[in-house]
Amino acid sequence: MATRLSILDLAPIGRGQSASDSFAASVALAQQAEELGYERVWYAEHHNMPGIASSATSVLIAHIGAHTRRIRLGAGGVMLPNHAPLTIAEQFGTLAAMYPGRIDLGLGRAPGSDQNTMYALRRTHGSAEGFPQDVVELRGYLEGQTVVPGVDAVPGKGSRVPLYILGSSLFGARLAAALGLPYAFASHFAPAALDAAIAAYRSEFQSSDQLERPYVIAGVNVIAADATSAAERQLQDIRRRRAVSLYGRQIGVRDLDMSDEQADQLLAAGAAAHVDEMLTYTALGTPRQVQDYLDGFLRDTEADELMVTHQAPSIEDRLRSIVLVGEAMLDLSTT
Repeated sequence: MATRLSILDLAPIGRGQSASDSFAASVALAQQAEELGYERVWYAEHHNMPGIASSATSVLIAHIGAHTRRIRLGAGGVMLPNHAPLTIAEQFGTLAAMYPGRIDLGLGRAPGSDQNTMYALRRTHGSAEGFPQDVVELRGYLEGQTVVPGVDAVPGKGSRVPLYILGSSLFGARLAAALGLPYAFASHFAPAALDAAIAAYRSEFQSSDQLERPYVIAGVNVIAADATSAAERQLQDIRRRRAVSLYGRQIGVRDLDMSDEQADQLLAAGAAAHVDEMLTYTALGTPRQVQDYLDGFLRDTEADELMVTHQAPSIEDRLRSIVLVGEAMLDLSTT
């Protein structure tokens, strides 16, 4: 089943690696995705997470843009309540001026971290309540029709960087529908409301200058390898990493310091249920097995685009996964 295929890159920092290593890996990933014909690569805003290097999302996008030629790049997403809309309009207006026709701006309302980090970001518990108004303000700056008298985004004014609403609940689905924006559902880690959110978005959608008909992007984890056994080993490493990220701080261990044995103890103590629920939508195995899974996922969701997350523990395995899936799912004759 033909579809647009894109990648969410979390810019992971592996054991024994630095942020510089992570950024070099992200460049290699984007270049490989471009060569294979993936639609876009997005980077997610996270804070205070030792295993994720994409906190300064717009800076990372600028770096990747300088090392690629045509693939679309964007945020998946910027957590807008962490920022002033004008600041984001200026940042992404700058990116659009640097890389015309290649920049996307996905927007979420979650903090992207824990409560202490929210304080460090000067974000309050009520910050998310103004998310719809902030999206409207941001859109005004980018369209050159500011809703704040006398204030324009420079760069940014009139750039019309396309906006996307990210979410894992009906709130984001209904906001995207009301504003006539594409909707990206985070089913790669929060699968519970996938069907209900897509249905609400499609049924309530109102067309806009940006979008005439509903457009759904659905997230899905992918672990593709040359052999099923290799993919299964990678999945176990991913389960350990998720368990440590979610629960390691509760026992005073940071993400990159915990051994496999400690991670397995966390899984056995109850973390497995949460981790495996997050990984509900995971295509695993050989290229044929992954293709069959993704085709079935597309039939079930009728998504317009898949945003796949390759989370293998090593860059070599991630790049191999990207190649195998691209060869299986994309028409390489057009790239």
